[in-house]
Amino acid sequence: MAHDFPLFGDPSGGSHDPSGLSREAVLAAVEARLLTTFGEPSGRAAVTFLGADRIEVLRFGPDAEGLVRYATLGMSAAPMADPTAPVADQVRGPRAELVLTVRGGRDGVLRTLATFAATPQVEGLVLAPGGSLDLGSPLWDGAPFTSVLAAEPGGLVPDLELDEPADPVRFLPLLPMTPNEAGWKRVHGAGALEERWLQHGTDLRDPDRRAVPLD
Repeated sequence: MAHDFPLFGDPSGGSHDPSGLSREAVLAAVEARLLTTFGEPSGRAAVTFLGADRIEVLRFGPDAEGLVRYATLGMSAAPMADPTAPVADQVRGPRAELVLTVRGGRDGVLRTLATFAATPQVEGLVLAPGGSLDLGSPLWDGAPFTSVLAAEPGGLVPDLELDEPADPVRFLPLLPMTPNEAGWKRVHGAGALEERWLQHGTDLRDPDRRAVPLD
């Protein structure tokens, strides 16, 4: 894995014609949607993985509530392919980017987000709401979380329609999970875990929160 930094350097970038379905056009449209939603980024970084295309992570904020949002840029350049399909469709299929919200920010999470965003290319994974991604180590230094749950899109960043026959780009919010929560989710399902969080008023944006009671 190679890293192309400086970390969260100059947020300025070139513009592209958002028409068509080329990688450059799709990502230009995705970035425009993120900027329309969150404003100008406060920084950005990029990671290049062996055997995968470049993934960027844009940082937005902190906002008036102290919230920092991290959004990937690159995962949606190609549709996620069913690993059982004999031939991958280069146009049709689900496309997504990832968004993580952390109060106060944790810039160390950018490597984790880039890793997660590259997973469909590297491992042939199709990530959908209710699915999870497990890093196997803290999401950032000192984090009590080792995995994330992909929540329903559309509430934070509206879906981005692309020219037919391509599927829209969906922006999946990521909800950090402690190891105990991740294990409980595997047994009881994503909906049950989300209900637990709701019942206990869990602040999923708190980088230091404790696991929700699971008894």
